[in-house]
Amino acid sequence: MISRLLIVPAVALLHLASASLLHAQAPTAELVSVEKIWDAAPHNGFTDLTRYKNLFYCCFREADSATKGDGVIHMLVSSSGKTWVDHVTISEAGVDLRDPKLIVTPDEKRLYLLCGGQSATLGRQTRYATSMDGKVWTPLQKLLAKGDWLWRATINPTDKRFYGVSYNIHPNSGGPAPEKEFSLKTYASTDGSVWQLSSILNVPGQPTEATLRFLKDGTALALIARQGGDRKGVIGTAKAPYRDWTFAPTGLPIGGPNFIELPDGKLIAGSRGFGKTPGPHMVLFAMTPTSLTPILELPSGGDCSYPGLYWDEDMLHVTYYSSHEGKSAIYYAKVKVK
Repeated sequence: MISRLLIVPAVALLHLASASLLHAQAPTAELVSVEKIWDAAPHNGFTDLTRYKNLFYCCFREADSATKGDGVIHMLVSSSGKTWVDHVTISEAGVDLRDPKLIVTPDEKRLYLLCGGQSATLGRQTRYATSMDGKVWTPLQKLLAKGDWLWRATINPTDKRFYGVSYNIHPNSGGPAPEKEFSLKTYASTDGSVWQLSSILNVPGQPTEATLRFLKDGTALALIARQGGDRKGVIGTAKAPYRDWTFAPTGLPIGGPNFIELPDGKLIAGSRGFGKTPGPHMVLFAMTPTSLTPILELPSGGDCSYPGLYWDEDMLHVTYYSSHEGKSAIYYAKVKVK
């Protein structure tokens, strides 16, 4: 289980990037539409998006603020994105549920919900639940050890297993104060209920939120945010069995990172970032295994980002939150990628 953070030579960069740069031209993005779809709570944020049984599912956290209060998970559904319907709320007494993520299980029979849960007495630990209809959910169950936060799960199309990256802000002391360096590890699971350590990612600079996905050629990519050092994100690359990772610096600060591979091989990432106008925004990036290039700044500002990304009917569907119109609210956008 080896990983390394390094400045990769130019020849190696070209080799790494070739898998996702089969198209001759870098992608461009055009905003087709955007609308606010929810703002009922004092703070509405940290979204994700998927499609299950012909419905879009948008999940997010509702709470008193971005960092305080006992957050609950709220879900909206829509058949086409035009009209969103209040669907379900999931809560745990005395626990702040944070950063919900949704995926469809490999057999397409269940929705799988992953989130973080934290409280003053119980500390921080990952939770999960499943549903066959998106309405009735199993009770939240804890995953991994106390302090571990498996931030997002993804399915490897090759072996049909669940994979994800977990970070721990106090890996040696167990808390309560964050340590100088955080731990970052990948885990794998056959069904999402029991996870096993897959690799240790030696990324300095307090690595935190990370999205891991698998490209069509089987390569694993991880887009990782960092709270320490220069506070700029890194991209990790690994081949099967996904234990030996190489990292390239993006040179950009990111927050709430997400990305997907489009049917033509283009990689599009979304994150809190900095575009053409001052301040933080919800930004879409053209991504390679070694770089991020801003291509579209969505209407947003201040406390924002944490996008859900889904490709459907030749359109990129994006959910995110932003406070540019006052209170933080949930937004849904359609984006044309060329």
